[in-house]
Amino acid sequence: MTDAPVRPRRSVLYMPGAKTRALEKAAGLPADALILDLEDATGPTEKDLARDLVVEKVKAKAFGKREVIIRVNGLDTQWGEADVRAAAKAGPDAILVPKVSSPDDIAAVRAIMEEEGAPESTKIWAMMETPLGILNAQAIAQAPRLTCFIMGTNDLVKELNAAHTPDRAPVLASLSICLLAAKAYGLACIDGVYNAFKDDEGLRAECEKGLAMGFDGKTLIHPLQLAVTNEVFAPSQADLDLYARQVAAFEETRAKGEAVAVVDGKIVENLHVETAKARLALADAIKALEADLA
Repeated sequence: MTDAPVRPRRSVLYMPGAKTRALEKAAGLPADALILDLEDATGPTEKDLARDLVVEKVKAKAFGKREVIIRVNGLDTQWGEADVRAAAKAGPDAILVPKVSSPDDIAAVRAIMEEEGAPESTKIWAMMETPLGILNAQAIAQAPRLTCFIMGTNDLVKELNAAHTPDRAPVLASLSICLLAAKAYGLACIDGVYNAFKDDEGLRAECEKGLAMGFDGKTLIHPLQLAVTNEVFAPSQADLDLYARQVAAFEETRAKGEAVAVVDGKIVENLHVETAKARLALADAIKALEADLA
């Protein structure tokens, strides 16, 4: 996973698969990634229509260079297997599996993908939204072809009989467990949605908490949330200037045979330089993606 290209995942926007106008609008939105949703955002009478529309758009490569993910219905539903087979043939960047509770859920989807000849570039993402899934996070994270955890905090709060609170205390343990498993096995980890889509202040606060915890980005339910989320999860210019100075100072120090450098009165070691280089690479990837979407 460490050799995979850097892909921004600051903003991962859900788009309803059955809404033609929404899918067309998505092509022009500044989201880093799009989840074309065949599950929660699609009613029972719209499932077949949504599948056809989404597959058509994915095959047409209608969304530029941003990451495109199809969220399928679970294999325990009447639509799940058909969704996975169609998605596998369409070849999105990933197939998002809902309500993952064990590695077996990933294995079942992977087997269908292989039957349908899904391209190697099509990975699997897992919705982490059940208590059993959280408890099995380490085992799930090791599943072949899996590259990302998506936190399904709405379903998780429901399953826990908990509540959404500003401090997120009811779900902090679950978030932390999934982050630990994801980071241990080289997966991306994307935070859950913020439901009050017109509350920029609340969204910013939750994004800042998610960034501080280590999330790579946040899932969103509305385009109005894109600007705040993209800003928070991107390195600021001041941060980038600092990272560049840290790298330069450390390389100069190493050239002298020394182990640490000092920048702005603070010690800079190899671990700081690794972080700095990763954030600089992320900034370059964001710039390239934004140029493609312009």
